[in-house]
Amino acid sequence: PPRLPEADELGDCAAGLRLLERLLEQLQDYSVLEPASGLDLLSLPEPDRLLVGQALGEGEVGILFTTDSLRIQETRLAGVWRVQSHDASGQLTRDAIEVADIPRDVREIAFQGASVHIMTDPQPPADLLTARSILAELNAQVTPWRPGDPPHVVNLTLLPHSASDLAYLEQQLGPGSLTILSRGYGNCRITATALKHCWWVQHFNSDDRLILNSIEIADIPTAALAAQEDIEDSAARLVEILQALR
Repeated sequence: PPRLPEADELGDCAAGLRLLERLLEQLQDYSVLEPASGLDLLSLPEPDRLLVGQALGEGEVGILFTTDSLRIQETRLAGVWRVQSHDASGQLTRDAIEVADIPRDVREIAFQGASVHIMTDPQPPADLLTARSILAELNAQVTPWRPGDPPHVVNLTLLPHSASDLAYLEQQLGPGSLTILSRGYGNCRITATALKHCWWVQHFNSDDRLILNSIEIADIPTAALAAQEDIEDSAARLVEILQALR
């Protein structure tokens, strides 16, 4: 549960409480796949921003970008995200709460400058088993794929492959602009590659052993998205938080 301030610690935080009430309205009205809705925290007085931060806390999903100027962290409420941007000097220039299945920055940034085709190495390592055929399959699927199409999944866990195959795939696909990290009963690491709409998805158990390894052509892998039930549960939890604060 979140650590909430005592009544005598709230002081004059009416603006923070109003923002949480508006957040509840957005949660109750939001349906997944709709555009994200946002609330600005930067204009709030510092005590109110602290109140909102304490009430919402930090959840299990974080998004790491290749640039340090943007940070996104899911709050304790699934589908409610804290989005912060900094300028070159480290000054906070954006601090917002978004209600979304995934923040809009993820869709906008994930594949900026990504390729639509992998130029495969004409002289690959001799000990490859399946990497070249996997790359050919990905090339064939990426070209016609459009947002809204069903994802195309290559389950590496079920395919014969060697360490050389994985290293070659990683080299040929290249790094993308962001990585989504989810902590739960185990960990999930979802990395955008340098091939458009292509993600590398890895699930680990509680002992940090890789149990599912796949490459997906998708808008956003399902494992990263908040579901409608998550949004509804978050609305119910926020009602309880507001009751505790009043």
